[in-house]
Amino acid sequence: MSIVEIFFKGGAVMYLLLLSSIAVAAIGIERFRFYRYARGKGETFLAKLKSRFTKDNANTLLEFCKRENSSIGLVAMAGLEAVIKSENVELALALTHDEEAMKLRARLSYLSMIVTLAPLLGLLGTIAGMIESFNIFALQAGQPLLITGGIGEALIATATGLCVAIFALIVHTYFAQKLDEILTMLDKVMAIVTVGIASRTSSGV
Repeated sequence: MSIVEIFFKGGAVMYLLLLSSIAVAAIGIERFRFYRYARGKGETFLAKLKSRFTKDNANTLLEFCKRENSSIGLVAMAGLEAVIKSENVELALALTHDEEAMKLRARLSYLSMIVTLAPLLGLLGTIAGMIESFNIFALQAGQPLLITGGIGEALIATATGLCVAIFALIVHTYFAQKLDEILTMLDKVMAIVTVGIASRTSSGV
């Protein structure tokens, strides 16, 4: 039996499960690309930024951060621009941090939903198939092979739903880990900018 034949034997719910699996793949690809951008040079950038606070002025630091095309660089830029414009540094950092964090969390809730929804869709397809099998039993009680075959086909939906859920769970777990790593870096860059600016202010630089 080919994959196409198995798909059609699973019933109408298989189309919903197919859409769910495509959605998981699409979200995974989009999030991978965005997280790679958001991370940028990561710890290397943070180390360089920290060391530059002791020798560079705010304008030079801002130009350095502009070359870091990432969420981490954007947070640092927000703090330095606030310094140059004599605005509230902590507020600028917090607002940019929260905005980038919201972008990082985007669409992960859909993965979580599919993890829960896919097995339920599979179960729904199985129940619908079982009802059909019992209708056959009522009409053709003398043909047990039709009944058992119908039950076997009904279980295809449950198996498919579990496979989609497992796929979504793996993808969600991977990006949840990456999210924590990048959020930690955003917290670090906020601390570096805040402490760096405070130390320069206290020393009169």
